[in-house]
Amino acid sequence: QVQLVESGGGLVQPGGSLRLSCAASGSIFNINAMGWYRQAPGKERELVAVILSRGSTNYEDSAKGRFTISRDNAKNTVYLQMNSLKPEDTAVYYCNVKARRYIGDRGEYAYWGQGTQVTVSS
Repeated sequence: QVQLVESGGGLVQPGGSLRLSCAASGSIFNINAMGWYRQAPGKERELVAVILSRGSTNYEDSAKGRFTISRDNAKNTVYLQMNSLKPEDTAVYYCNVKARRYIGDRGEYAYWGQGTQVTVSS
């Protein structure tokens, strides 16, 4: 049983900041990538940011310079610091964790959080 618990979403004014967190619990073996996706109404779900086990990161173009992804491996937690938020950042944000489910697993399994709403509006 694996659960990803997200928190930190809410309503903020343009230019404001939010910090999302996602904590993985349960039986997870060898977490690799941890990331955040988002989906706005009428849009496809897109990758916002990802952080790999060694700490390397990648960002969607619009997030570069504004968002920072980080992780605490001891807590199995990934964070997304969002600064200078814009109305176009409004979306449901989903935590994603890629990990092998057990020793000997031939690949990786993607775990998803329930999503947390981020609304940027004056």
